[in-house]
Amino acid sequence: MELRNVIESRASVREFSTEEVCNDDLREMVRLAHLAPSVNNSQPWRFVAIKNRLLLEDMAAAVHTRILEMLPDGEDDERRRAKDQVDWFSTFFGKAPAVIAVLSRPYEAIVDCTLSDTLLSHDAMNAMRGHPDIESIGAAVENLLLAAEDMGYGACWLSGPLVAREELERLLDVSEPWRLAAMVAVGKPASTHRQREKKPLDEVFELVA
Repeated sequence: MELRNVIESRASVREFSTEEVCNDDLREMVRLAHLAPSVNNSQPWRFVAIKNRLLLEDMAAAVHTRILEMLPDGEDDERRRAKDQVDWFSTFFGKAPAVIAVLSRPYEAIVDCTLSDTLLSHDAMNAMRGHPDIESIGAAVENLLLAAEDMGYGACWLSGPLVAREELERLLDVSEPWRLAAMVAVGKPASTHRQREKKPLDEVFELVA
């Protein structure tokens, strides 16, 4: 598929068929994600592809438990519906054929060695730079999503599960300096999907000549 067609057809898919995602396809998705640009070519990422059903169920259960702790039951139907919606959107990955956990590590620039002579901390400098490590992860995840679409799979980028980051990192045996940055659910779509309507281009584009 041509790149433009892949971009225009990509959509977030949250319901999948039971068809397995083969290991070679997961590896190819990650290979293409790994070609993304990153700050100073630091490539501050690792990708963990998970197909183990028990592990995925445990991960989803950990997120569900955390959401119950964070969002106590409300007294009205609207609050309960909102809580149920947050829970579903954060835990549906437990039924996906595969999930790719994206790990990141802090970016350390050449300028960081001079910070000891200033009042700026590493975190403050990173914030001033717009968190280039997280920007790099975003580029890699976009490559991953487009690769999945091009290969006939559906995928969805998740941040909701990170409310249970510590529990998920423990289940995945993630240790410093690595941190769980995002998750991508992958599988064959259960039904046809199309991209949701976007804002008019004139609403988001400005040309300064």
